[in-house]
Amino acid sequence: MLLEENLRRVEQNIEAAAERGEHAAEAVTLLAVSKTKPASAIRELYEAGQRDFGENYVQELREKAAELPKDIRWHMIGHLQRNKVKYIAEYVSMIHSVDSLALAETIEKEAAKYDRIIPVLVEVNVAGEDTKFGVLPEDADALVRQISALPHVAVRGYMTSAPYTDTPEENRVYFRKLRELSVDTHLKNYNNVNMGVLSMGMSNDYEVAVEEGATLVRVGTSIFGARQYVNR
Repeated sequence: MLLEENLRRVEQNIEAAAERGEHAAEAVTLLAVSKTKPASAIRELYEAGQRDFGENYVQELREKAAELPKDIRWHMIGHLQRNKVKYIAEYVSMIHSVDSLALAETIEKEAAKYDRIIPVLVEVNVAGEDTKFGVLPEDADALVRQISALPHVAVRGYMTSAPYTDTPEENRVYFRKLRELSVDTHLKNYNNVNMGVLSMGMSNDYEVAVEEGATLVRVGTSIFGARQYVNR
């Protein structure tokens, strides 16, 4: 039951970080990042009560969704190509990586086929890293406004991937900036937009992210252990 022990440890860390930041721990969703991990590991965490899982690759998400319990909430957190949206539109719980109107319009088209509204997060490259996807902070609000006109796509907040660092404290400035950006967008009161989700923080820095107001953290290695990458 090592995975369950890891899960409980992360949950406790989230609770402590929320207390330090004077936030409600129950408002934080723990997303177990299961990319490259076998269905058996996901099932073990499912039996321990975990329901939200994040995948980076559409093909892997499809294979696992077909094999595992139907009440799992699957989150697409990796860069999403427009031609792959159709494969997950029927059941994906949330798409975290929307960084263009063109992608949002494709999600709109595919969601309409199933008469459903797909919740999405706008991905923001807060640190301006060349190797990362996402819109720049100064362009994020305008993209939210454009997406708000799409009836089958619902913006639910912002997402960012902060720089990898051995000193998590260094990323506090980026988490704070995204939270401030989220508050600013929330105040615009766009139709069909609810900025309730702030997806930021991963295994190396999720505690700092929670202190700064993250409502969703994407944790893989601290739960599953080191990843085994395969050629795709």
